[in-house]
Amino acid sequence: MRSTCSFVAVVLSMLMAAPPLHASPAGTGQAPTHIAGDPVLAAAIQDHARAAERDRDTVRQFLQRADVKAIAGKYGVDMRRAESAVAAMDASELARVATQARQAEDALAGGQSKVTISTTTIIIGLLVLILLIVALN
Repeated sequence: MRSTCSFVAVVLSMLMAAPPLHASPAGTGQAPTHIAGDPVLAAAIQDHARAAERDRDTVRQFLQRADVKAIAGKYGVDMRRAESAVAAMDASELARVATQARQAEDALAGGQSKVTISTTTIIIGLLVLILLIVALN
């Protein structure tokens, strides 16, 4: 029993003497450095901003298509309002709409000579989604 108490006393003494895990490196008095330094974080922020801008450009270019404008006019959608809505979207909304715009763009650019029902539905869905996002914000 005495040896167990001695062992526990030694272990506790060592734990109390050990430096805390959040201590500054090598006793410098400075805050610990992060795994990802400032340049890495700045690059990640720039990549995120560039991705959002690419998505915004994708949606804007899609809205500039003549066939999209024709469908929007047929259903009474104000294209200026839709284009201004693109500027107001947050990154997650923008990514979702840009993905749909790319799918519709691929369907339209895939050698089809006329707009099919599914492509028209995608276009109308995109326009309605954009307008709903603006209306809810």
